[in-house]
Amino acid sequence: MGTESLEKILDRYQDAGRDQLIPLLQEVQEAEGFLSRESIVSIGTRLNLPASKVYGVATFYNQFRFSALGENHIQVCRGTACHVRGSAAVLDSIEKELKIKPGQNTKDGEFSLEVVACMGACGLAPAMSVNGEYHASVTPDSVKKIVDTYRKESENGNGKSD
Repeated sequence: MGTESLEKILDRYQDAGRDQLIPLLQEVQEAEGFLSRESIVSIGTRLNLPASKVYGVATFYNQFRFSALGENHIQVCRGTACHVRGSAAVLDSIEKELKIKPGQNTKDGEFSLEVVACMGACGLAPAMSVNGEYHASVTPDSVKKIVDTYRKESENGNGKSD
């Protein structure tokens, strides 16, 4: 877990009720990087809710993750502008290059893939980001070059450090 333990976070929610579920899920994910099975159960216990209810709420919102992100987290925009300019083919190319689907990590944990509804970078369409760094006018042919850049950074120890 990150810098703050699950117990310390839960301690701040001593008398919390159901209305504090989403803020609590957000805070735990911020600290852990994702929502673990243990955290789901502990949150349920603290709020006097069944773990299945906590999990059900968390799965409803796409902001919550249930596994750690890869060292290099790729987001592919599938908003209207990106879609019209070919983001489906870009996504397909990334899936083939990394051999994963959205929501998955590569076996070595180096990459994770997420589809987002809109990055707010419509003028750069089709767009993708890696660790928050935007790539504009991405084509299926440019995907390998972009991915290889991050592979090289990881091999040289210059990749994402947190």
